[in-house]
Amino acid sequence: MVSTHPTGVQHSGSQYLPQRHDTSANPSPNQELLPLTARVHHHDLLEIGGCDVTTLVEQFGSPLYILDEETLRSACQQYRDAFKQYYKGESQVLYASKAWNCLAVCAIAASEGLGIDVVSGGELYTALQAGVSPQKIYLHGNNKSREELILAITSGVTIVADNWYELRTLVEIAQPAQPIRIMLRLTPGIECHTHEYIRTGHLDSKFGFDPNDLDEVFAFVSQQPILHCVGVHAHIGSQIFERQPHQDLAVVMVQWLRDARKYGLNITELNVGGGLGIKYTESDDPPSIEEWVKAICEVIQAACAAENLPLPKLLSEPGRSLIATACVTAYTIGSSKVIPEIRTYVAIDGGMSDNPRPITYQSVYRAVIANKMSSPLTQTVTIAGKHCESGDILIKNALLPKTEPGDILVVMGTGAYNYSMASNYNRLPRPAAVVVANGEANLILQRETYEDLIRQDRLPERLKK
Repeated sequence: MVSTHPTGVQHSGSQYLPQRHDTSANPSPNQELLPLTARVHHHDLLEIGGCDVTTLVEQFGSPLYILDEETLRSACQQYRDAFKQYYKGESQVLYASKAWNCLAVCAIAASEGLGIDVVSGGELYTALQAGVSPQKIYLHGNNKSREELILAITSGVTIVADNWYELRTLVEIAQPAQPIRIMLRLTPGIECHTHEYIRTGHLDSKFGFDPNDLDEVFAFVSQQPILHCVGVHAHIGSQIFERQPHQDLAVVMVQWLRDARKYGLNITELNVGGGLGIKYTESDDPPSIEEWVKAICEVIQAACAAENLPLPKLLSEPGRSLIATACVTAYTIGSSKVIPEIRTYVAIDGGMSDNPRPITYQSVYRAVIANKMSSPLTQTVTIAGKHCESGDILIKNALLPKTEPGDILVVMGTGAYNYSMASNYNRLPRPAAVVVANGEANLILQRETYEDLIRQDRLPERLKK
């Protein structure tokens, strides 16, 4: 389910702080465990964005998502600038907002020049309300409703068509003289070594057109003047450390551009997806953002030259590698249970409702005690959530200093798929979130209340006493 902590000499929570061996270097956030601004306060307290984490918990409560604005902006800038440096054509980075879609995160990404990749009407609505230009929003999804498609058309965003049903629906609902801007998602048949649930590029996938249907798809689209096909899209998975699968993908996609021309389709955009992994544990060794972008750009340019094709506008849609490391989750420790010669459980005031990834994907995390950053790691404990579920285990065999009720546990790398997959299991209100920068903390998601939990409930008159 969740792996154990590595053995060997372990010092203190301070070992997880970003290493600054070269002050001129620009560290890649996805290669760090804690946000770039993480420091230890002189009172031995963890500080992020110039804010003391324990003070944030006192002010905003726990569990609490703490988003470091500098780390998020740095990741956005590194993607944006690397494409400008290594790609000779036009480029556009899109934030894959399914990782964490909310007004503030969309606004920060957009302010750095990024577009937004959305996968539902709700995510689309949020991006628009955050002020993102419709020309920089791309709607994905394998079963978009008619209502979502209509919202996308009227908003003027690009629709990434996923299947035959969707193409035909678009033709049905289209209005005369209002061409619909689309891309085509194709399944490249490329495997990568990642969790089964997050592999999306192999042939046996719910996403995208089968490559064997390529000619038929191009022919259909070319005969529909209402469909303005501007590009092709593919995505091979998530939390990927290997470089070769993405390089193989780039070659395949350029061949799709070549084939589209046979049908009179002047495709000008190519979206290679995202999927670059991050460092969740000490043993994880992902490429840096710059390394990943450089490899993609080089192979696209070489493939286009080999096919004698002009360079397309190159799109990429990172999610996890933009947002995950920028956020931590702070919890307050409560009860504990010692089972002699077996295990010690330490319970927190959250769990699978604010981070379902360990119970869903067997994901592994690291944690520190924010108020004991220099204390030696003398305890091996299992971090248990508070939900009525024996599988609600956040970290198994975590190395921590001696803990007490009231200590603040901080779990690293929780910006991706934590709040976005959060639930009200056991009717727990979802946590608050703050963004921190230069010693200032601003609320970006208000903590739910018990009143919020029943806001949508309806009690029929015949059941009232």
